[in-house]
Amino acid sequence: MFIGKYYHKLESNRRLSLPKSFRDGHSAWVITRGLDGSLFLYTAEDFETEIANFEARTFTKKTNRDFIRLMTNEAQMLQVDRSGRVQLPEYLANLAGLNKEVVVVGSLKRIEIWDQQRYHAYVDTIESQAEEIAERLEEDKDE
Repeated sequence: MFIGKYYHKLESNRRLSLPKSFRDGHSAWVITRGLDGSLFLYTAEDFETEIANFEARTFTKKTNRDFIRLMTNEAQMLQVDRSGRVQLPEYLANLAGLNKEVVVVGSLKRIEIWDQQRYHAYVDTIESQAEEIAERLEEDKDE
């Protein structure tokens, strides 16, 4: 399980140091486009599980096919180097608008990588709605 928030600097060649607590016991990773302006980083095992969940849905629905394409067509395997860094693909770093200052956050089964300014702008918009979001979770569960 990945939890917590860490501030890092994107090094030259888009190298990013992963927090030690996140990388312990994991060497193979998959990075892909995220949602809401972030990148998603999964362990290879968790990525396979996530994709299997989507594959279980009917392929005849266009939204299912489209989402699988979004998650897999731009995905790339990554390895952690001896210093605990991964090199982010240029096209994904550009897609997420990553600059020098980034935020690496744990989101249970995945790690999200955000440009620091984009992350704080996003969090600022949802923090004031925390109670309303919590209420909607129960409504969604009932459907």
